[in-house]
Amino acid sequence: MLTTLLVIGILVFLIVVHELGHFFVAKYFKVKVQEFGVGYPPRAFLVTIKNGTEYTLNWIPFGGFVRLLGEDADAPKEKGSFALSPRYVQALILVAGVVMNLLAGWLLFAGALYAGIPHAVTTIEEGSDIRLVVSAVLPQSPADVSDIIPGDEILEVRDTATNKQSLLTPTDIIAFVQERGGKEIEIRTLRGSEEKVTTLHPAHSVIAESANKPAIGLGLVMVQNDPLSLWNALYTALPMTVDKLFVVAQGLGDIFVNAIRGAPALEGIVGPVGLVGVVGDAAEHGIGSVLALAGFISLNLVIVNLLPIPALDGGRLVLLGIEAIIRRDAPRMAVGLLNTIGVFAIVVLMITVTYNDIVRLFT
Repeated sequence: MLTTLLVIGILVFLIVVHELGHFFVAKYFKVKVQEFGVGYPPRAFLVTIKNGTEYTLNWIPFGGFVRLLGEDADAPKEKGSFALSPRYVQALILVAGVVMNLLAGWLLFAGALYAGIPHAVTTIEEGSDIRLVVSAVLPQSPADVSDIIPGDEILEVRDTATNKQSLLTPTDIIAFVQERGGKEIEIRTLRGSEEKVTTLHPAHSVIAESANKPAIGLGLVMVQNDPLSLWNALYTALPMTVDKLFVVAQGLGDIFVNAIRGAPALEGIVGPVGLVGVVGDAAEHGIGSVLALAGFISLNLVIVNLLPIPALDGGRLVLLGIEAIIRRDAPRMAVGLLNTIGVFAIVVLMITVTYNDIVRLFT
């Protein structure tokens, strides 16, 4: 129950943050905001009315919305309406939502680092809790064949013939392996609470770009769990946010490519039901993990909302671009029809994803 409430809280927070972007920019350009709602209709009650805007709480607790004057395709155009605003103003209002989610993602990642989560470091500071972790494994490499997987912690790398050990940094291990082509080395790893000792032989041609150098096919990263100072957390969270944004975009691109190829496209997508399990797992690892997950979800909202689908911000931006090129408004009937199709597609997608979530619960 508590996990479900936490999921609802995260979704409501991130969607309300998105809508606040639309709200603030619309107010700045004097576009009338008729309603700012937390949750989706039907309306529970009216909180207040201020400067012509109704602030409401609604019964369906999965987000929020901003209702602008003249936003609907069939709405009459009048002073202060979205439809009468210059197209660049309309575009800025639409973009503001994803900008707010991007900003929220950065701040959430910074909060996670400040609270303390595993993060990559390049130098070892005395007294710091730093671990060497496998970040990637090349397919068909000696490491892959030996069942070493991403996430394993490297505890020891040793030459079995001389008993010499490598220092536990990526650079030292690479040099250690390159000096022992064809020789037997032992790697002791930790996966969860289970230690494992693996014997393998560095080989040539494992890495295409360095075919003449022995390798075992491991990507390694030094990971630190210590909380960062606030300013260091904000600084470190910037490249983390950019990296995760590209990860989300690449993942979404893979889904579309798989769909075109006829492969299962939605099996890996998690909806609100599936998030209960994901958030529950994160909560077991502390507030930092929950904040990091919320940041990742926020970046998902950035990418999803920029998709050129009618009814989403990305689709509306595409329409604005077309109108700017043809220098006239698109036919209202066509816009209304496209928005209806877009909403229908989103509803079908959500039903499908939720169905997959429920199936995963029982399999």
